[in-house]
Amino acid sequence: MSKIDTNPQKIEALLTRGVENIFPSKEFVAKKLASGERLTVYLGVDPTGPSLHMGHVIPLLRLAKFQELGHQIILLVGDFTAMIGDPTDKSSTRKKLSREEVLQNLKEYQNQASKIISFSGENKALIKFNSEWLGKMNFAEVLELASHITADQLAKRAMFVERAKEGKPTYAHEFLYPLMQGYDSVAMDVDGEIGGNDQTFNMLVGRDLMKSLKNKEKFVIATRLLADASGKKMGKTEGNMVSLDQSPEETFGAVMSWRDGMIVPAFELLTDVPMQEINTENPKEAKMKLAKEIVQMYHGEKAAEQARQNFEKTFGEGKIPENISEVSASQGETLANVLLEQKIVESKTEWRRLVDDGAVTRMEKDEKISDPNARAETGTYKIGKRRFIKISVLP
Repeated sequence: MSKIDTNPQKIEALLTRGVENIFPSKEFVAKKLASGERLTVYLGVDPTGPSLHMGHVIPLLRLAKFQELGHQIILLVGDFTAMIGDPTDKSSTRKKLSREEVLQNLKEYQNQASKIISFSGENKALIKFNSEWLGKMNFAEVLELASHITADQLAKRAMFVERAKEGKPTYAHEFLYPLMQGYDSVAMDVDGEIGGNDQTFNMLVGRDLMKSLKNKEKFVIATRLLADASGKKMGKTEGNMVSLDQSPEETFGAVMSWRDGMIVPAFELLTDVPMQEINTENPKEAKMKLAKEIVQMYHGEKAAEQARQNFEKTFGEGKIPENISEVSASQGETLANVLLEQKIVESKTEWRRLVDDGAVTRMEKDEKISDPNARAETGTYKIGKRRFIKISVLP
């Protein structure tokens, strides 16, 4: 068993950087950490999409600090709860996912999380799946669990109140979601939970259940969210997600597209760079450093430097980046079809918007593509600001 590190400076940093709220209090958790007791702390993620993203990285980095101090950490994959979908901040009911969709989504989660937390060694992180207990509960057990929370508590959730005002329905399974997520804490008998501040309600339900069912004080650490200039959180729902499965070049370019006001919060939430080293007098240089730090964390120093050089060549010198995707196309195949197959664009709607905005260029002729039904031709295409592809049309 690993030795517990009770260094007060490390504990203070863990409970301060990127943290918005701590329940029952910061002092309660600090005392626990200083005691030398080995704690069990977890982060839950629902595989509602095929990749982890920057929103997950914020609590993952806090979880990694617990691991570095010698505590047991758990990455809980909500393979059962993902089939229902967390209603947090949703103005309408989520689409329910099939078991097959959930299993497909979670394939890369452990590999991606391993860039931040360790699943090997003396103090390895555990990975668990909540279908192990939620999938086995019978109806009598669900009713017993439901008796520990009131309908009034659930009805006061902000998004449910808003739906009621707008005349939108809230279904019973959505009411039960916080109960299921809360029961995860009980099933694993943890000491604490980490999550984004948008998960505070659900995490506190787990705290209540732990007190009621096990007479145990579970602590909750709610991390701040990285938001864009409009106040929308970074995430797949809002359409401004940076996924951990994106290439170094895509990630670097995406970070460089963030507004200047996000530089300092992103350094704090997504990196370990000491805050006193952050200089925003030159926003472009600060953002270049931020982008390289983020890419380096997930892809390594060599890939980060290559991504930086490619970005400078492309946007500083107007050149085509190295190592772009090269694909073949059939005679007569539409450009839209090629880009959709290669996932350069996500939908026909996005493709038409890009064409309408004049954001698709055939580089050799510096020619804008104006016809959404244009045929693919041999050449290099720039799609939007950061996407490139080289197409060879077969004879």
